[in-house]
Amino acid sequence: MICNNLSSVNGVLHFNGRDTLSLAKEFGTPLYLMDEDRIRRNCRTYRTAMVESFGENALPLYAGKACCFTALIRIIKEEGLGLDVVSSGEIATAVKAEFPMEHAYFHSNNKTDADIAYAIDCGIGYFVADNEEEVAAVDRIAGEKGIRQKILLRLTPGIDPHTYAAVATGKVDSKFGSAIETGQAAQITEFTLSKTNIDLAGYHCHVGSQVFDSDVFLRSSDIMLEFIAEMRDRFGYTAKILDLGGGFGVRYVESDPALDVSASIARIAASVKGKCKALNLPLPAIRMEPGRSIVADAGLTLYTAGTVKKIPGYKNYVSVDGGMADNPRFALYGSSYTVLNAGKLNEMSDFECSVVGRCCESGDIIQENVKLPSSVCRGDIIAVCTTGAYNYSMASNYNRIPRPPVVMISDGGNTATVAVRRETPEDVLKLDV
Repeated sequence: MICNNLSSVNGVLHFNGRDTLSLAKEFGTPLYLMDEDRIRRNCRTYRTAMVESFGENALPLYAGKACCFTALIRIIKEEGLGLDVVSSGEIATAVKAEFPMEHAYFHSNNKTDADIAYAIDCGIGYFVADNEEEVAAVDRIAGEKGIRQKILLRLTPGIDPHTYAAVATGKVDSKFGSAIETGQAAQITEFTLSKTNIDLAGYHCHVGSQVFDSDVFLRSSDIMLEFIAEMRDRFGYTAKILDLGGGFGVRYVESDPALDVSASIARIAASVKGKCKALNLPLPAIRMEPGRSIVADAGLTLYTAGTVKKIPGYKNYVSVDGGMADNPRFALYGSSYTVLNAGKLNEMSDFECSVVGRCCESGDIIQENVKLPSSVCRGDIIAVCTTGAYNYSMASNYNRIPRPPVVMISDGGNTATVAVRRETPEDVLKLDV
């Protein structure tokens, strides 16, 4: 099994100690399951590793875009992490969860004036400002509200993480941030320091997602620290905070490497401390932004198989009662997943097929080249592993399909709680006029 919260008992898949067939029967399918115990362990791994490696001023920030609902943000609060938000909707979720907003960081390359005003009214700790237009807008709106707002500037260090092109964000030509290489990062720093209603707290970068090699962070931190030293020498400004972003990868299939988060963070810390010493810089308060690696392996999606279509000499299809509306990642990126027949783990998996969804699109595919037992049939429960990140958060009502519920499994499987209820057709229709 790719995750240690999965096990087989008499050929039936168990998730955090719970029988998935029973869960499917109790809550219906499609069904998002989340392992609360694992989420908390992942949070503690980051919190402990960062404090041990970087000191008490270090703080992991959970990237809410990976998965965001009220019960989850309450867990993030209880585990002592900070929070990244990227929209007014995520801010509203944090407020409902009573998250301490002074530890919330507001990202986005295009915040509207309404977003900025709402965030300030909610007591947002930091804006992560993407461009001069945003800096000017925050300065103006903060002045109108009579406050001095803390911000970080998002910079692009020019790093290619060799990951999916759609999630590479640190290259010079990214839509995000101000490039160091072109001189725009220095320009926006000077511009920001001239604003009376802004407190420039430091810098942020993010180079991409599904990264397994800490070398990416070593290269980007070197560039960022050299830039901090340059700004000290040019403008007399030394950044107090350096946010190195997120992007650590997780195992979706057996061929993906296993990542030792604590060892990777220790390696990054050693490099950062050495670079600070060489540049005669004080160690900034370090931030990192795990999202996927907090929740992805805490998630499992259950479907019910429908049509099993065999085209002799060509290919086979197993259709399920969900699809790209609840998991668009294969359609977007060609993402890999491990797919299992939850009730037939003891049978040989010798039937190669494409597991596809119910949406009216040829591209509605969960995974190609899946091996399932040849006995797979209508009514079987199909499990897709490692779906805790960018599944619920990207879900849509395409084809007017109601979204699945989220059920949290905790206390070693003793408790199953609905965290987000299943949508109904009435929910889908309620905004129609």
